[in-house]
Amino acid sequence: MNDILDRLAETLEARKSADPQSSYVAKLYAKGLDSILKKVGEEATETIIAAKSGDRGQIIYETADLWFHTMVMLAQAGLHPNDVLNELARREGLSGIEEKAARMEQKG
Repeated sequence: MNDILDRLAETLEARKSADPQSSYVAKLYAKGLDSILKKVGEEATETIIAAKSGDRGQIIYETADLWFHTMVMLAQAGLHPNDVLNELARREGLSGIEEKAARMEQKG
């Protein structure tokens, strides 16, 4: 699975220098972070609606859109999917309650 994420991340990075007239992703980058975040929000909402409907195909389709636009956001921020995967690996085996408490202590 990392291969797919790596290839997509490479493509998203390459689109930063593409012509916005010829690339949807380049157009998103040209519009800026707020437009990218708006798309992430839209896709999150569509994913929720699909999940509520129970249609497995729509859930998969909308989740793919959400993940894609989230990866655009990560690329815009100079991050790679591996940064998120590393964080998930760090949390593996941790109680969600304990992990949240530790974050709150760090902020506190």
